[in-house]
Amino acid sequence: MTPARFLRLRAQENPRLRVAILADARIAAANLGHRQRSGGERSGGQLSSLWLVLRMLWEADAFAALLLIRLSIKLRGLGVPVVPILLRRLAMMLAQVHVGAPVILGPGLYLPHGQVVIDGLTVIGKGAVIRPFVTIGLIDGEFVGPTLGEQVSIGTGAKLLGPIRVGDRARIGANAVVLEDIPAGTTAVGMPARVLSGPDDPAQSPPPGASPTKRAETAGRS
Repeated sequence: MTPARFLRLRAQENPRLRVAILADARIAAANLGHRQRSGGERSGGQLSSLWLVLRMLWEADAFAALLLIRLSIKLRGLGVPVVPILLRRLAMMLAQVHVGAPVILGPGLYLPHGQVVIDGLTVIGKGAVIRPFVTIGLIDGEFVGPTLGEQVSIGTGAKLLGPIRVGDRARIGANAVVLEDIPAGTTAVGMPARVLSGPDDPAQSPPPGASPTKRAETAGRS
């Protein structure tokens, strides 16, 4: 299999473009404190969804870059040449966000301010929150990067490297260096990162109903 065909098939493993962009817009709006009407798709329809996306393009710092990356992935999956690379370059110019061609991005990704690098055969699960100056990628001699579960929250400056797995709802503290698997629902901090608490530790648990942003801030203060 040629590299181009492999990347095309890899891109096709990503969620549908419309589903991903709407999920990204909703999580960005929630983290910015916007209240959304219940049953938004049914009550507002396509115009409501379009308005939400346009609003997040204006208000959310890195949303435009993420949208460009989503478009790049879609076009690569369709076998369109050159344009996906140009879109990735534009995303880097807008918000210093680099997402490598083999990366799979789940829906509902929130990048508060950009300055993020994700590379390698890496999977980002649904509902992830990735703060500035985070690197998710490879160690020397490896082509496989981290696999993140759903609703993982990563603090500012953290590094996740190599073929590791981070479980659902795990929290990675600011500036942590993660080189080993992190169980679901736990908090990891330090260099190298160590698991500080489990999912039932009240000292590390955020208040009920806290946003993904608040959950990572709780981890970052550890």
